[in-house]
Amino acid sequence: MLLLNIDHVPGKEIEALGIVKGTVVQSKNFGKDFMAGMKTLVGGEIVGYTEMLIEARQIATKRMVDEAQALGADAVVNIRFGSSSVMQGAAEVIAYGTAVKVR
Repeated sequence: MLLLNIDHVPGKEIEALGIVKGTVVQSKNFGKDFMAGMKTLVGGEIVGYTEMLIEARQIATKRMVDEAQALGADAVVNIRFGSSSVMQGAAEVIAYGTAVKVR
């Protein structure tokens, strides 16, 4: 599956099949949350949260790809990611784009 964040496949014609998305709501681990709180006192990257968001983006992307494959797509173009807090201690990550058939 070809994944692009541009709206076309260079040198190819495409047929749009529809919007596809993948979403996940990921919660923080208490231990990581405690250590993150400590890290805010000294500054720097909060590695536990970075890892959590990387994992969440991977899950959301896989779900988006699965939805595109179900439509018979060869690629997903114009991919975007978003995130939001859905409750204290949990964040939603969404991946979305347009599933296309490449000719």
